Amino acid sequence: MPKVALFKQDGSQAGDVELNESVFGIEPNEHVLREAVVMQQASLRQGTHAVKNRSEVRGGGRKPWRQKGTGRARQGSIRSPQWVGGGTVFGPTPRSYSYKLPKKVRRLALKSALSSKAKEDNLVILESLSFDAPKTKQVINMLDGLKVDGKTLIVVSEKDENVIRSASNLQTVKVLTVEEVNVLDLLMHDKLILTKDAADKAGEVLA
Repeated sequence: MPKVALFKQDGSQAGDVELNESVFGIEPNEHVLREAVVMQQASLRQGTHAVKNRSEVRGGGRKPWRQKGTGRARQGSIRSPQWVGGGTVFGPTPRSYSYKLPKKVRRLALKSALSSKAKEDNLVILESLSFDAPKTKQVINMLDGLKVDGKTLIVVSEKDENVIRSASNLQTVKVLTVEEVNVLDLLMHDKLILTKDAADKAGEVLA
């Protein structure tokens, strides 16, 4: 089992903790990680793009000139695709880009992302995390004590409004619960801070 240092909220070490090897100690699967990221990014696309085809553009109800005898090419409408101001052929229409990967693949991607954080020493385990009131300074002091900088993802076992609101003003810090953890957020942040309860919960659920 991978053993990592356990820290208190003030940055002092409180011993060591053993993590679930099947969740935090596997060899990361880069292909599965990429598939999970592409899936999440696809689901974030709005898909509201649209153009008007020849039946939707305004005008063009009358035939511009008679079929024969003018010497010009036959035309049925001034809103045909070849005309300026005409309809668009095969243009984008509103659609959903979201799709789903198999459950086992999504789970493997999460385990790979967590294991990569542990393997690269970008994982910090906290004994507990709680604030008396929502204050941004408390999060800054905690990160300074842990010597953590860069983009940081904090994962807690249950929602704590004081923790969430304390970090909401910091652009480089994001707070999630174990249920909300996803591959994209794990890879987009440089450091991962897990509370001990959250690490145990993740180990049980994903194992």
